[in-house]
Amino acid sequence: MKATSNARFDARLSKEQKEYLEYAAGLSGFKSLSEFVLYAAQQKANQIIEQNQIVLKTRRDQEIFLKAITDDQSPNDKLKDTYEGYKKFKQDYHAGNTPFRKTPQ
Repeated sequence: MKATSNARFDARLSKEQKEYLEYAAGLSGFKSLSEFVLYAAQQKANQIIEQNQIVLKTRRDQEIFLKAITDDQSPNDKLKDTYEGYKKFKQDYHAGNTPFRKTPQ
């Protein structure tokens, strides 16, 4: 059987924080504060990672996204046309030449 390698994690907290966390650990049925803190940290880490992976699900998605934001590329014709249309819409909107109702500012 392979031996498990353990790592250590230390944290400083106030006496009040420690007592509060110990109280929560006891209410939750954990045997120790360490067990509770590790469980809570793991749950939060899982949540953060899951939310992050929803946006960039695969490693390939992450690579595509990173390339898109780091490569120095000029906008293509479609993007330029879209931007020009947006500028015209904005200009017309502020001039009152649009079927959309302008809200007071």
